[in-house]
Amino acid sequence: MTHPIPVIGVTLDAEQPGAYSKYPWYALRQNYADAIAAAGGLPMALSHHAALAEAYLDRIDALVVTGGAFDVDPALYGDTSRHATVTLKANRTEAEMALVKGALARDMPVLGICGGQQLLAVALGGTLIQHIPDAVADALEHEQSNPRHEAGHAVAITPGSLLHRVVGTDTMRVNSAHHQAVADAGPFATVDAVAPDGVVEGIEDRRFRFCLGVQWHPEFHIDPADHRIFEALVAACRVGASRA
Repeated sequence: MTHPIPVIGVTLDAEQPGAYSKYPWYALRQNYADAIAAAGGLPMALSHHAALAEAYLDRIDALVVTGGAFDVDPALYGDTSRHATVTLKANRTEAEMALVKGALARDMPVLGICGGQQLLAVALGGTLIQHIPDAVADALEHEQSNPRHEAGHAVAITPGSLLHRVVGTDTMRVNSAHHQAVADAGPFATVDAVAPDGVVEGIEDRRFRFCLGVQWHPEFHIDPADHRIFEALVAACRVGASRA
């Protein structure tokens, strides 16, 4: 049953000693929590303990998988090679994969953001482009040089998709902070947004109540429609409760 204020689990990033602490530490940009709170949700940080995934899922109403400066292990989507630019955070990926698969098994609303979309695609049986500049001819600068709180390029939203219903527009201006992208969204998932160079910017799987991934960072609220993504996630929690 959904809590009076839906509890939205948010995955953390992990860093090695240095900067903030002399010991390993977790990190989360404030605007993730702010965006969830502004949409009517209660953000809850989730640590990297795969064995605790089900216990976490017992206590939350929806899951947000955040981005980070690392990549999903290519072995998880059947790629035997690894591009030189690929960096891993194995504990984080293991925990997030357990959370995503457990959430989907419960039909719990899931939102994957940037690297979170890429992990969601792999969880759904999809594959990734390991390095866009080497795989996409005439690709845009998906690791934009301007600040992340500014737009990097436009995306086209697929009419009739969940994402289109949520944002209510055919195009959005988004930021871009990734060197990888979804290659294949999975056998049941569909692409619902693309950049002008054809790079996948959004995926969804309609087998579930709310299963959405976006390649950009809507928590920055760059486009007027960004806040609607978080509002739709929170609303999906309440819809689920009314059907229970």
